[in-house]
Parts: sequence; structure tokens; C-alpha cells
Amino acid sequence: MNTQTSCGVTAEQLENFKTICKAHGLRVTPQRVEIFKMVAQSKEHPNAERVFEAVRKTMPNVSLDTVYRTLSSLEELGLVFRVGFSSKARFDADFDEHYHFVCTQCGEVYDVFPAPGERLEVPPEVEEYGRVHKINLQFSGLCARCQKETKKDL
Repeated sequence: MNTQTSCGVTAEQLENFKTICKAHGLRVTPQRVEIFKMVAQSKEHPNAERVFEAVRKTMPNVSLDTVYRTLSSLEELGLVFRVGFSSKARFDADFDEHYHFVCTQCGEVYDVFPAPGERLEVPPEVEEYGRVHKINLQFSGLCARCQKETKKDL
């Protein structure tokens, strides 16, 4: 059973987070938990500054450096991953099969979910390089909002 907690993160996700941290010798601190929960519940692919602002509401003493270091360690553990092309890394904790559309103008990141039963096929020549563990596909272009703004400026 995958029950939702009050913060929008499932009990299974939190348990998995704790298990992975402990397995790698990383203490499960309140700061790490809050930072992970913020990324895991967000559909906006937050950058470190957004995570910092959100976590500070409940933990006013958390530092931006702590957020950066924690996101980096969570990424190393495979609990979150980077998306987008901008200089400010955006993070996602949703490992369900999906892709991303990244706006090249504003940097916004949108989830793109394949239709049920639809899977991206890995070209056979990729096997020459090694075994694929996961696919991270990103589309880039102008989002609808930026297209609208661009038309206004013309």
C-alpha cells in the first residue's frame, strides 16, 4: 500500500529515502528529510534557491549551503536527478517513466508522460556502448507562454 503523507510524499518514498541514506552512511537529519520532501512533492522541478525558500518556512535556520550540499548528496544517492539546460540546476524526484520539455527562453521544465503502454525504444546500437539503466529524454523549445510573449513583442 502506497499511502500519501500529509506533505504529499508517500510513506514508501520516505522509507526508501531513509533506507538509502542509512545504507550509504548518511544520517537522516530533519534538514535532509525536509529538502527531500520538498523536491519529491514538487511538480515544478525546483532549483536550489526555490528549495531553500520553501524549506526555510519550516526550518528558518537552514542555510543555502546546506541545501546545495544536500541536493548534491541526494543526487549522488540516486534519490533526485537534474533536469533542464540552464545554469541553475533543477531537480526532480519522480522516477516514474516520463520525459521533460525544457523552455530554452525561460528555463521552465514540464513533465511529459508517455501514453499507457507506450515506451521509448532504445536503439540497438546503444548496446555497443553498454547497458542502459535509465533514459533521461529532454525536449527543448519555446514553451507556450514564451511563444505568446514573443508574439506580443513583434
